[in-house]
Amino acid sequence: MNRTASVALAAAASIALATSLAQAQSNVLPTPRLVVDSTDPVAVMVSQLDLEKYKATIKGLTQFGDRRQGTKRNRDAVDWIEAQLKSYGCTNTERITYEYNPPAPTPRPAGAAGGAAGGAGAQGARPQGPPVSAGGGRARGVRTRTGVNSDSLRQPDARLRALNAEPSMPGERQEVYCTKIGTTHPEEMYIIGGHMDGIGWGEAANDDASGSAIVMELARIFSDPSVQTERSIRFMLWNNEESGLNGARAYVEQRAKLQGIEEPKGSGKYPEPKWLGMIQHDMMMFDHGMPNPDGTMRKEQRPEADVNIEFQSNSKMSKQSADLAWYFHSANAKYATDYPAQVGPHMTNTDSGPFQDLVAAISLRENERGTQVGSGWDPHWHQPTDLFATFTDADFRLGLNAAQTTLGGVAKLVNAKRVPASK
Repeated sequence: MNRTASVALAAAASIALATSLAQAQSNVLPTPRLVVDSTDPVAVMVSQLDLEKYKATIKGLTQFGDRRQGTKRNRDAVDWIEAQLKSYGCTNTERITYEYNPPAPTPRPAGAAGGAAGGAGAQGARPQGPPVSAGGGRARGVRTRTGVNSDSLRQPDARLRALNAEPSMPGERQEVYCTKIGTTHPEEMYIIGGHMDGIGWGEAANDDASGSAIVMELARIFSDPSVQTERSIRFMLWNNEESGLNGARAYVEQRAKLQGIEEPKGSGKYPEPKWLGMIQHDMMMFDHGMPNPDGTMRKEQRPEADVNIEFQSNSKMSKQSADLAWYFHSANAKYATDYPAQVGPHMTNTDSGPFQDLVAAISLRENERGTQVGSGWDPHWHQPTDLFATFTDADFRLGLNAAQTTLGGVAKLVNAKRVPASK
């Protein structure tokens, strides 16, 4: 080998080594991107999901603080959501009205600890009790305390403390939805849901602006006049989730018996199409893994983060729900750009619960609700740190991948396609 060739090889090796070291030091590998198939209308629709638009919708919801049910900030958020839906072209908006009158709180025993457990204030603690979590899963690994923050002084932002100061009052509640009407089967529909209320004296950015923003972004894309669907889709923003799924329960109580009834007769209009499936979104952004042995969390989203798709194996519709979950798993494999999906059988504590014995029902989350969120794997859950500024683009992108998963799955189920604009 001559000297020129030797120098060239050495230089190439040096460049390769430097590149390798830079990648190792930054711990960042190139992210694969799916090539959009212009002949697949679903792929084209999924490509319209945009990280900055998703973030902007979350940010818009956080302007109302934690949006706790029974407050003016909650009612203002409902009004804002409705205005946004109409601006997307989803003008067929309606509201469910119901009463929420909770029982008086049970007096706390003398000497009991005040405030709320959870988050950074209880890191490293290992709760006692049975390993079986809500929903039927078995908790494993490092567990930290969880709970709802009820102490305003744990929120250092005075502006946010003032915004969240109004307490919840019993009485009338409303929740808003809009519907994309199917062209062939308007009498049948899929429900896409997320809950817009939160608690904890933060901004409820993850729980659950992240899920509500998915519903709203899908409403924006499906409401495009060039998009046509054979079956209807309802975009539902639940209220009162944090108080016990009361908004979803009210919807089921009021609307279940109206399914598939044409009103008025012969009109071709179905105020409550038959439910074909309910797809819920709740806490979509934080999958940083199991807490460390000392209770701390890794700062960055773990590269192996995934979208958890859960159904309830003990429900009357468990087989149909499992089939729907695996269908969405396939949609994730085809249409999600960054993070894979994982299916689990322990759906619990979310607005798909009231539907699970009536129709196929699944929930998309950042982690398993019972075994992982319930074990403290998200230290911002119901805490003052649940702020827009807490999360990075890697976190927001996990939520965006859940949106890609749902859009791809639902678009296939309703046979969405693009039609030429009418002249």
